[in-house]
Amino acid sequence: MVGASAAGLAAVETLRREGFTGTLTLVGDEPLLPYDRPPLSKQILSGDWEPERVALRSSADIGALGLDLRLGVAATGLDQARRVVTLADGTEVPYDGLVVATGVRPRSLSGGSSLRTLDEALDLRKRLTPARELVVVGAGFLGAECAAVARALGCRVTLLEPAPVPLAHAVGEPIGRMLSDVHRDNGVDLRTGVAVSEVVDGGVLLADGTLVAGDEVVVAIGSHPNTEWLAGSGLTVDDGVVCDEFCAAAPGVYAAGDVARWHNPLFGVSMRIEHRTNAAEQAMAAARNLLHPEAAKPFAPVPYFWSDQYDLKIHAYGYLRGHDTVEVVEGDLQQRRFLAAYYKDGRLVGALAVGMPPKAIRPWRKAIIEAGTPAGPGSSAGPGASAGPGAPAGPGTPAGPGDVARIGTPPGAAVGPRGFESESAAVVQSEADAGQAGPDGVTGTAAESEAAGVQRGGVA
Repeated sequence: MVGASAAGLAAVETLRREGFTGTLTLVGDEPLLPYDRPPLSKQILSGDWEPERVALRSSADIGALGLDLRLGVAATGLDQARRVVTLADGTEVPYDGLVVATGVRPRSLSGGSSLRTLDEALDLRKRLTPARELVVVGAGFLGAECAAVARALGCRVTLLEPAPVPLAHAVGEPIGRMLSDVHRDNGVDLRTGVAVSEVVDGGVLLADGTLVAGDEVVVAIGSHPNTEWLAGSGLTVDDGVVCDEFCAAAPGVYAAGDVARWHNPLFGVSMRIEHRTNAAEQAMAAARNLLHPEAAKPFAPVPYFWSDQYDLKIHAYGYLRGHDTVEVVEGDLQQRRFLAAYYKDGRLVGALAVGMPPKAIRPWRKAIIEAGTPAGPGSSAGPGASAGPGAPAGPGTPAGPGDVARIGTPPGAAVGPRGFESESAAVVQSEADAGQAGPDGVTGTAAESEAAGVQRGGVA
């Protein structure tokens, strides 16, 4: 396993649970044991948590897995013919099966700070004191959460975004404008449609020559998949390691987490997801398919993420990018308490809730699965067939009383009809209710996803 974060850990734990007793090598470029990244821009940055709380497992738990740990050393090459991974210290590590889980790294601007590692979060936390001026470049989920925490700490915050409406490509313009208003109402100087030229002493220089003053500059403008070490390996790399629906990149080589681009048969598209939940679920699927290739199952999840901004909680299921219609089907956008449904070519592809309890959106996961599941004998399900839980509503037909607005209790089953649907949904929702959430890379994520295995502080 190359990559010692959430995905790498989930892969080795799955292999042990599935009965693999051979050598398991876990390679990581950071010297720390696997830790959780979502809290970095929320609980760690705010000072609500101390560093030890983000550890995904204790030293004893890691020791019990019987791993060959190679921490603090990056992988630099892969030779598929010889089946070896080369490390930065010159060591060659042989393998019979390989899981690539090297994640992503932030896109950078010289002179600006990133927020990807624990050390970066702790270093920034020391400097975010009251009355300091913070400039955040990029108003995606990571930048937005950083801005929200900084305001709560008493900093003056300027948030810069090149798009006219932040997050419009993901959540739609009306919801993007609502989230923009939330920041402005909380005292953030949000500037949209601006281009950043460079980070300079004293702030950020815009392309039009304007200087945006700041004591600190955080850059949150996206990420690059960590695939450079695979150059010349023969693996196909295209904005991530390209995999099939089984997460296989080549014979005996699988990829999982932020670095993996795979074909999701539920949506019928190739996707790369930077969500914490997906990292763990995909790693479990990849590990099982690696160990049991004769019984491989497609990985067809409904992506899930959430984010906390000020007093708002945002939850979403599905693949919202590329939607062509979004409708508020419950609640009120102006009240900042609503549920929105997303459609593409008439098919339900996602749902997003703001200011509502997690249980309000859970039934929509099942509806998204049903919308993408081919109909069988006697079934009316099919692409575009499901408008939402208990609702006849579709694009252009807002739900009314007795439709979506009166959703019943969420379904008990967490696993859908297509292979590995979402093995850890129940755990994710339990921790969502507890309020453990934050962004990972550019997008927001769930904080934990550890189905059927060792949980934080004990055994599931």
